[in-house]
Amino acid sequence: QVKTAQREKAVVALEKVATEAFKNKQVETFKKYLAPEFVGLDAGGFKNVDAELADVPKYDVRDNSFADMRVAFPSANMAVVTYQVTTQATHNGQDTSGTYNVASVWTKRERKWRLVFHTFMKSQ
Repeated sequence: QVKTAQREKAVVALEKVATEAFKNKQVETFKKYLAPEFVGLDAGGFKNVDAELADVPKYDVRDNSFADMRVAFPSANMAVVTYQVTTQATHNGQDTSGTYNVASVWTKRERKWRLVFHTFMKSQ
């Protein structure tokens, strides 16, 4: 049980670090967390790694507040993170602030966790 708690903390920390890199427009740092086959999904549709990275500079994120972070491990090398994030942000100058439901899937390869899928949708 202790080992699972440590793994949960590690994956939550990765999710927050990757989100912080995105917020700070650190494209190269953010890219290090993405698997080559990464898929992002939001109201605009699906994005691969290149499209996701191209979108980073278009966001101005002022604040993120995380809540109800949960981690499940369907297998030893896969983690599913779910949570809500309340954000103050704009995308292409349009206000996108609000509370979003988020899910991320991480996979562990060669001793490193990489993000393979990330989706967020505005909470109703």
